Amino acid sequence: MDLTTPPPDLYGRPGPDPFMRRVTAFGDWYPKVMGRPLLRRRPGLPAPRPTPPLQLAVSGHRLIATDVVELRLAAPSGGPLPAWQPGARLLLTLPSGRERHYSLCGDPADPAGADTYRIAVRRIADGGGGSREIHDDLHVGARLTARRPRNGFAFCGEPAVLLLAGGIGITPLLPMAREAQRRGLDWHLIHAGRSADSMPFGDELRALDPKRVTFLTGVPSAADLLARAPKGAAVYCCGPAPMLAVVQSAFDASPARALHFERFGAAPILGGRPFAVQLGADGPRLEVPAERSALDVLREARPELPYSCHQGFCGTCRVQLRSGTPEHRDRRLTEEERAAGALLPCVSRAPEGETLVLDL
Repeated sequence: MDLTTPPPDLYGRPGPDPFMRRVTAFGDWYPKVMGRPLLRRRPGLPAPRPTPPLQLAVSGHRLIATDVVELRLAAPSGGPLPAWQPGARLLLTLPSGRERHYSLCGDPADPAGADTYRIAVRRIADGGGGSREIHDDLHVGARLTARRPRNGFAFCGEPAVLLLAGGIGITPLLPMAREAQRRGLDWHLIHAGRSADSMPFGDELRALDPKRVTFLTGVPSAADLLARAPKGAAVYCCGPAPMLAVVQSAFDASPARALHFERFGAAPILGGRPFAVQLGADGPRLEVPAERSALDVLREARPELPYSCHQGFCGTCRVQLRSGTPEHRDRRLTEEERAAGALLPCVSRAPEGETLVLDL
């Protein structure tokens, strides 16, 4: 596998996946079509209203592993919440205004859970503050809003599946394991973590099928992670960057045929060149090194600049470009939005020596 060039899509699969290629093509087409009316509206009728955010209240808050809390979220007045599938995420707007993505880790096929979303969050002491706010402030009764669940890490239900979780990366994979067990697939899950008490949901995983679950502590090797991959299996991986790098580097030599993964944060910058961003026509000019993102540099000057996914798909960090030639690397903006000057600095860059003048 050539790790010097970007993967063919956002989710890091090493080769084209026909199903997901069609999904991606639909995703590129749909916003363009839905951005204009399919039928001409009668003059005087109001424009369609955007989908309102979900209003949620914390109905449960408990520690489930070292530095990991589980939150249960429900509609304040009760009742069912929008359906979701394994791999889906919620974009939460916390009371502070911070926006953060969290994978849903409940069971979407359980009717008893239709009125509750479940997430698990590890405290990141030196992070951006979102995990600390959830741990310390979001107790039972707290209110917040969310976008409806979206899925960029869809479980395709292949006959043979290997699920690889690193630490809190178990959250999207737990529903996949439940679904694989329900369908009678040939599946195995490996959960790696710093220590046994740092890995949540151990009892739930063992309850599914203890023979199909392996727990590893310490830093796993490629053999530790891929040795159980059946021939032709699909591998789903979620974890920290070093774990993903190990899996990628050894994947071609494994008997598996497809790799799907989701990152905790930003992907490594590949083919980056130094450029600069300027804050307004008369503002300061900031150098962006080849190995750093424009968002990281901008947030040093403007700590209040919002962000969430670091991967170019949520759109939270969107800024307006006044001048300069950008290299768009996101999978969120339409061509029309790019032409109008929209830019996602978490992934997008510029040619070497170029200066992008931004309105923030």
